[in-house]
Amino acid sequence: MKILVLGAGGVGGYFGAKLMRAGADVTFVLRDKRRRLIAEQGLRIESPQDSFTVFPHCLGSGELAPDYDLIMLAPKAYDLDDALASIAGASGRGALLPFLNGLNHIALLDQRFGRERVMGGVAHIAAMLTETGAVKRLSDLHSLTVGHRHADHEALAREFFALCAGADFDSRYAEDIEQVLWDKWTFLATLAGMTTLCQGTVGEIVATPWGADLARKLYAECCAIAARCDHAVDEASRGKALAMLTQPGSAFTASMLRDLKAGQRTEHEHILGEMVRRGIEHGVGCDLLAMAYTSMAVRSPDPR
Repeated sequence: MKILVLGAGGVGGYFGAKLMRAGADVTFVLRDKRRRLIAEQGLRIESPQDSFTVFPHCLGSGELAPDYDLIMLAPKAYDLDDALASIAGASGRGALLPFLNGLNHIALLDQRFGRERVMGGVAHIAAMLTETGAVKRLSDLHSLTVGHRHADHEALAREFFALCAGADFDSRYAEDIEQVLWDKWTFLATLAGMTTLCQGTVGEIVATPWGADLARKLYAECCAIAARCDHAVDEASRGKALAMLTQPGSAFTASMLRDLKAGQRTEHEHILGEMVRRGIEHGVGCDLLAMAYTSMAVRSPDPR
């Protein structure tokens, strides 16, 4: 299997490098500055248990050809159009495996490429680029969940999962990957909503008199929206999510808060705004979620 990875950031860089080290045939498509840096010093992965450097095959967007069986997409949600333009030379064949937040990207990719070519993927990792350009994992969490959405790419999806199972990260195959996407979205919207509204970590929020209760109420709003959209979050997933959202002493925050504090563009439209719109469409009360979105729309450096 020939794999093309768009970008070498916290998701694409980390999991692409791990797959490379496990023997997978991986090529990265990068912007010129990032490509030059990796050519000079390699792609450095730093994590609490293991740090290493790989020297991947990297191309610019103008050098691509339709030679790949699988294209992994992991841009920010607001960069998807630019990302698709950058892989245009390679997108004539093979399947696409997006790892984006929210769900709008699935409909867009289905419309452009056909559902038979669009797999489903969920990445769970907290990572950032350091000042030296390394990908630094910030916690023990590093997992990919993948699954097919159409019979035409099921064999390829399972082949990719077999590669993941041989790599040094956690992986899971989901028979209903769209439910997993909803499970993550409800969790992430709650985490982003609470940590940006309160400008603090999960631990700081739940240490206040009403913080944990507000987190539970915001998560309940998101779960009610998922249920009305025929993707009810099951009790096991709810319990796991709430444990993380209300863990005393936790330093956990959403990347949206880090982006906001850094003055960078955020994904509030895709994570919070789209959840609110679906809630309104289906008659679900979501006042806390709407408050979180409004706060981000006011404060974001790019509130579109």
